[in-house]
Amino acid sequence: MQPTFTTIREARRWASVFLQEHNREERVADLLLEHCLGLTFAQLLAYETDPFPLDQRDTFVNNVQAHIRTGIPVQHLIGHAHFYGREFIVNSHVLIPRPETEELVEGVMDWINETGIDRPAIVDIGTGSGIIAITLALETKAEVLATDLSPDALKVAKQNAKNHEVEVDFIQGSFLEPVKNRNIDILVSNPPYIAYEEKQEMDDTVVNFDPELALFAEKEGLAAYEAILNQIEEQPFLIAFEIGHKQGAAVQQLIKEKFPDAIVEVKQDINKKDRMVLTSHPNFL
Repeated sequence: MQPTFTTIREARRWASVFLQEHNREERVADLLLEHCLGLTFAQLLAYETDPFPLDQRDTFVNNVQAHIRTGIPVQHLIGHAHFYGREFIVNSHVLIPRPETEELVEGVMDWINETGIDRPAIVDIGTGSGIIAITLALETKAEVLATDLSPDALKVAKQNAKNHEVEVDFIQGSFLEPVKNRNIDILVSNPPYIAYEEKQEMDDTVVNFDPELALFAEKEGLAAYEAILNQIEEQPFLIAFEIGHKQGAAVQQLIKEKFPDAIVEVKQDINKKDRMVLTSHPNFL
């Protein structure tokens, strides 16, 4: 049965209730409405008594129903996601940006500011949509390189860099292999770190739509960290990893085995969960 609504307020009310009844997030209604109507959230509230445009009705209803039926992320329906105050293209070939990754970027920028390093060479490993590399290129004076195994992901990253008018050198290959002869001052990565055993516990909006290559790793989620560390020939001034909230001690141990004298810090996110590991070269600080 098709819904009956005539105003923006009624459309928002219908979608919110419908989503709630099917155990989906009510916030999806606002995101779809904002995209469909070309409004900000504040405008959505200000114009809520206005008639809902008839030419947008079917698209809005179909998107709400598709999200409920399949779990397709709202970011895939609207074609973009926000990260660090900017809009980035996303699709099924790349991870949808998470707020925790903004904290990884901030951790790198804080380190740059605290150390005063000038124009560092940054490499983003497993760049996906390019959000980390592009943000660091825009927010710092760094020279930024980025790698990914997926050619499809790199197409998205290159388009995002073009949209934001920033220079980032994107290179296809596995982890550090394509940049093994390049100078690296800072290595940053949000690699796949979820253990395959956790897959059955995850939400369908993630498992069925984010690329498996970017989510899961062998060895209880630690395989990517091992692979990256094994490929490092000379310790960078900073290694910044995003991690799963239970992986702090394990990743710290892997780093210490590779670089016994390194200064390793496990840092928490805004929710007080271990979320990143920052490793400084002992002779730099």
